Amino acid sequence: MGGYDRAMNTRQPLKVAILGSGKGSNAQAIMDAIQAGHLNARVVCVLSDVADAGILERARRNGIPAEFVDAAPFKTKLDGEGEQRYLRALRRHGAEVIALAGFMRLIKSGLLQAFANRILNIHPALLPAFPGVASWKQAVDYGVKVAGCTVHFVDAGTDSGPIILQKTVTVFDTDTPATLHARIQEQEHLAFPEALQLLAENRVRVAGRVVRIAPQE
Repeated sequence: MGGYDRAMNTRQPLKVAILGSGKGSNAQAIMDAIQAGHLNARVVCVLSDVADAGILERARRNGIPAEFVDAAPFKTKLDGEGEQRYLRALRRHGAEVIALAGFMRLIKSGLLQAFANRILNIHPALLPAFPGVASWKQAVDYGVKVAGCTVHFVDAGTDSGPIILQKTVTVFDTDTPATLHARIQEQEHLAFPEALQLLAENRVRVAGRVVRIAPQE
């Protein structure tokens, strides 16, 4: 059974790097949870592949190092020279764990190996249902009665890594994709800090693709 073991450092804040491409509402939820004392972590940097991304401004307002890091030469994945630039930035800031908060690129082998079982993503669906884009619209179109969000470890697939935790919302007959998405986002903002706190407390173990959560001491 594997996992990121920080047993000797559980009293020290977990050093989190956040990667994002957009407005950064999940990044804000992580920062807010830290400020409120619900998450024993420190955001050591926020990195974005979009120079004017809102997530960078959110970080700066919170006094957190925020950097645009060029992800070229590829448009949809983080590989090659772009991946190396991110690895250098992450190491320079001393990141222990990476939180993908709307980072719109596929993570490839270099980063996966350097941060094995230390890259978390949040997806607005109850995986393995509705991977990929606009999953809230997929849920409405399919007619499911329950939707939600998933925090999972990142692997080489698309939204396919081991699941850490999930939160659910009821899908109402009157829901549109937009109204459902808004309620799912409310749960995302609770789920991501909660999952990171589990890592901070060294309670996460991975067996195959099953994540087991140890009892709180």
